[in-house]
Amino acid sequence: MEVCLDLCDHNAQPHIVVRDTVHILPREMLGQSTFGLSMWLLKWFPVHVVDRILLLVARTMLGDTARLGLKRPTVGPLELKSLSGKTPVLDVGTFAKIRSGDIKVYPGIKKISGRQVEFLDTRSEDFDAIVLATGYKSNVPLWLKDRELFSDKDGLPRKAFPNGWKGERGLYSVGLTRRGLMGTSIDARRIAHDIEQQLSAEGKL
Repeated sequence: MEVCLDLCDHNAQPHIVVRDTVHILPREMLGQSTFGLSMWLLKWFPVHVVDRILLLVARTMLGDTARLGLKRPTVGPLELKSLSGKTPVLDVGTFAKIRSGDIKVYPGIKKISGRQVEFLDTRSEDFDAIVLATGYKSNVPLWLKDRELFSDKDGLPRKAFPNGWKGERGLYSVGLTRRGLMGTSIDARRIAHDIEQQLSAEGKL
C-alpha cells in the first residue's frame, strides 16, 4: 500500500494486486491513533468486541472497501493478528487514491510475459516495472524461473551483501540483505542509481 502511494505521489500510475483478503483501518480513529485506541479498548472489552468497534468505525470512515476490490477477512483485525500474525493495514492515504482511481486494484496474477501481465479476471495490461513484495521470508525460488540472482536454498541473493542487488534483464532485489533498514536503504539507492544511468543512456531522463 505504501509503495503504491509513494509511486503515485511521484507521478507514476501504479496498480496494486490484492490476492488475499485484507483489513484496512484508518491510521487514526476518534482523534487517537488506531493502535493506541485498540490497546485502551482491550483493557475494558474482549478482543471480538474491540474488533467490532474498530470495523464499525472503519466502515464509517472508509466505506465498503470490498466494493473497490479490497475484501475483508471474516475474522476481525486483532483476532487475525493473534491467530496468524497478519497485521491490518493502517491507511496513510493510499485508500483515497484507490477511491479516486489514481491507484487501480487488480486481482491475482495468472501469468507474466515480459512487460505484459495477465490477471485472474482475464484482463491484461503492459507495465514498465513490476514490484513484487515477497514478505519477510523469501519464497522467490517457488515462483521465479531465474536461478542466477537468487539461491534455491534460502531465496536470498547468491552474492554476498552489498553485491546481491542486481540480476539480468532488469531484475533487482531490495531488502533481502539481513541487515535491516540500513541494508534495504543501500540496495534501494544502488538500484535507483542504476535505473537513472540506464535512462540517461537511452536519452529518456
